[in-house]
Amino acid sequence: MTRRRFLGLLCAGLVLPHEAWAQSSARTYRVGLFNRGTPISETSPYGAGLIRGLEKRGYVLGHNLEFERRGAGGRFDLLPGLLDELVASKVDIIVAAGYPAAFTAKTRTHLPVVVFSTGDPVGTGLVASLARPSGNVTGISDMTVELTPKRLQLLKELVPNLGRVAIIWNTADAGMVLRYQASDAAARTLGIAIQPFGVRDSEDFERVFESMTRVKPDALLVIAEALTIANRRRIYDFAAANRLPALYDENRFLIRDGGLMFYGPDDEHTLDRVAALVDQILKGSKPEELPFEEPRLFKFVINANTTKALGLDIPASLRLLADEVIE
Repeated sequence: MTRRRFLGLLCAGLVLPHEAWAQSSARTYRVGLFNRGTPISETSPYGAGLIRGLEKRGYVLGHNLEFERRGAGGRFDLLPGLLDELVASKVDIIVAAGYPAAFTAKTRTHLPVVVFSTGDPVGTGLVASLARPSGNVTGISDMTVELTPKRLQLLKELVPNLGRVAIIWNTADAGMVLRYQASDAAARTLGIAIQPFGVRDSEDFERVFESMTRVKPDALLVIAEALTIANRRRIYDFAAANRLPALYDENRFLIRDGGLMFYGPDDEHTLDRVAALVDQILKGSKPEELPFEEPRLFKFVINANTTKALGLDIPASLRLLADEVIE
């Protein structure tokens, strides 16, 4: 090899360290995508964001990266069998979305697991601590306790006479139960009454809507996970028919899809950090060596079209706070 060729290769390695490392490896890495809802597709917000994060680090789907996808379609009882299928497919690592999938992966395999959207991982017992997760799991926390008061304050900014907020959450998901409890505690501190509406399956939503029709809240807080996301159209339609302002605590795409307001960790940034943890583990790090990360980038998004449909005006103060206003 000539000196010029050697220096050229060295410079290329310095400029593109991740790409050079991945391209120099003949191995194809197999990542299992595991969640309680529908399987994570390449075009879904989660799938597309994860692909972008992995591509930044030199992993190209169909080249040196393959996905194995398993989703339970909303049925918790299917998770163990689906997890066993992932393990049998010889994946190198599992990315689990939501507490039920994360807990199943932790307790049913020794493969490394990176998790997100699980609620408080310490509060649910998923890990012993954020700094020292131990076992085979690491990932991204969602800071629900810290963010909930801000969410309620944003609703109050939109609805100045806010006195009662309905909360919809999945009672079968321990991570979402903790989110509800944090929301209830924050509301009490702010002097806001709570109408609690726990759901376990799609049939429960009609009961919830009937109850809210009888005693109408001033606003709605939706704790977003697989079940509530699967029924989002029904929530949008009910909120529109009853002129009910609604804020969603996760998944910015819900606002582009027709929801009113979102405040929480930025999905794109979260998925980029998930990809970073996957990259570190594939390069040899152990999950217990990688502390759980907390979100560092947050977004507040308002759908102005939905606001108009509800007969509301966006206060100037909210427009100034918003990172994005969808017109």
